[in-house]
Amino acid sequence: MTRKVNVMVTAFRDGFQSVVGARVFTKDFMPAVEAAHKAGIRHFEFGGGARFQSPFFYCGENAFDSMDEFRRTVGQDVNLQTLARGINVVGLDSQSSDIIDLHAKLFKKHGTTTIRNFDALNDVNNLIFSGQCIKKHGLRHEIVITMMALPPGCEGAHTPEFYIGCLDRILAADVEFDSLCFKDASGTATPSVVYETVRQARAKLGQDMPIVMHTHETAGTSVLVYRSALDAGASQIDLGLNPMSGGTGQPDVLTMWHALRGTEYELGFDVDKLREAEEIFKNCMKDYFMPPEASAVEPLIPWSPMPGGALTANTQMLRDNGIMDKYDDCIKAMSEVVCRGGFGTSVTPVSQFYFQQAFNNVMFGPWKKIAEGYGKMVLGYFGKTPVAPDEEIVKLAADQLKLEPTTQDPRLLNDGNPAKGVAAAKKKLTEAGITDLSDENIFIAAACGDKGIAFLKGNCTLGVRKNEPASKAATGTAASVKSANANGAYCVTLNGKKYNVQLDGGKAVVNGRSYNYAVGEGFAAAVGSGNGNGNGGVAGLSSAADHVVKAPLPGVIVRMEAAEGDSVSEGDVLMVMEAMKMETEIKSQFSGTIARVLVKQGDQINASDELVHISA
Repeated sequence: MTRKVNVMVTAFRDGFQSVVGARVFTKDFMPAVEAAHKAGIRHFEFGGGARFQSPFFYCGENAFDSMDEFRRTVGQDVNLQTLARGINVVGLDSQSSDIIDLHAKLFKKHGTTTIRNFDALNDVNNLIFSGQCIKKHGLRHEIVITMMALPPGCEGAHTPEFYIGCLDRILAADVEFDSLCFKDASGTATPSVVYETVRQARAKLGQDMPIVMHTHETAGTSVLVYRSALDAGASQIDLGLNPMSGGTGQPDVLTMWHALRGTEYELGFDVDKLREAEEIFKNCMKDYFMPPEASAVEPLIPWSPMPGGALTANTQMLRDNGIMDKYDDCIKAMSEVVCRGGFGTSVTPVSQFYFQQAFNNVMFGPWKKIAEGYGKMVLGYFGKTPVAPDEEIVKLAADQLKLEPTTQDPRLLNDGNPAKGVAAAKKKLTEAGITDLSDENIFIAAACGDKGIAFLKGNCTLGVRKNEPASKAATGTAASVKSANANGAYCVTLNGKKYNVQLDGGKAVVNGRSYNYAVGEGFAAAVGSGNGNGNGGVAGLSSAADHVVKAPLPGVIVRMEAAEGDSVSEGDVLMVMEAMKMETEIKSQFSGTIARVLVKQGDQINASDELVHISA
């Protein structure tokens, strides 16, 4: 007797996040969506997670518009699913009650059928209100228990007993849900643990409740995990489509079809039509840069459970900042970060907190700089971790972040925070000169912060990575030039230092700063011979005796806190930069007057770049 296995295709959400950091233009992939629908796919993951923020941050697109276009393409009879992070909804920070409710309302409005609702800490309290909002607005609620394997040598959670205990707490809380998903974003949960967990869950829930298994190929065991889940009673698995499958993504639908040949399990697709759909999809994505790690199995992932959805996003940020050489060290550092952080599941946002802390441990020295998200997590501001975090790390976090540990409900804390919620978002919009206070704009401001405001003001900087024909890439002995995308953008390495350069008409934007440029044949007369101002012919340079504040690491300037002519004291904040989705305050090491500011908001800077000159 054959058994039909339900499938959700994740290629257009999780696949995009896991392979290309969710940075894809909607028009580029919609033909593949149409082809997959014609091939018989009736359940797609189409939004939420990183595919909400990334369109605003990197694509110059409104994520709600992309969702609307997806729904128009597939029609009304298809189950379109999004991913939500409990009280964090679609961001890295937790939200207040009114924003959590607005999330469900808007996602229903823009074509969503089902919301998969998870909490990275498996704190059921974070799923109750968010689940109520999902059901209130007429959506299917797929509640989630997040999984991973602990690094060797760690114990205390992430066993079948732990997961079934989570299910018991969900049932005791009387949370209404339409299906249960076991979500393993890192692909590290072992087949034996998955089998026993699903078996016990099926026995507890009965035969009618849909049980879903979600994993990634990152550690190389996804097909075996899916077979184990099916044997234990799972009714659905998540699969990708080439080229957004395998490696850091879900196993490919054709791979799983082949693995199940000759068994009782039947996926129920027209395989030939799926092959055609994949060819169309590959053609859609042919111009996109595919990072090599996205298609690889990483045997070290069980020691440092970095999920596919975060791995390539982080490696791409390292590439953008010219520090990809730090990746191996960061991955190795993650193991200790996970073991001392309370065993939250390595899935967004906790996976990002883990990597940010590992990054800081590599760049600044072990535990010298606590990442804000990681610190707030161990202090309790995202809910209760599965086990108590290391006491030494909790003390370091409290000291550095100047926060006390808390056991209060983070949602209720947010409700009392004047910087969060609908009213705060309206204030941000108004102060930015935005008069359209639609629900969508309010939610964008709340979920996307300053970058969302920048998008709404038309100031989005494109960050989609496309290949450029080799014939257009210039090379030389003093400088090597590598295409960053197909929009006249280059990464130029000059004497070992990297510069991001975009040529547009008569403007050259270098590391975020705009210059007029012109190119002529031959050499001009000697320049820089001086004009009597003592600065080699360039007016306005500071004195050689000035103190210089330099960038401690690569990143983007997101806010300026001081200007030329200001008096500053040692320790004053001069500006704030963002690196690896973290904000770092740049403080003055000197007292005096700011003689010169060499950067502005939006500039991409490298480590050791000069930022400010201060006269004593």
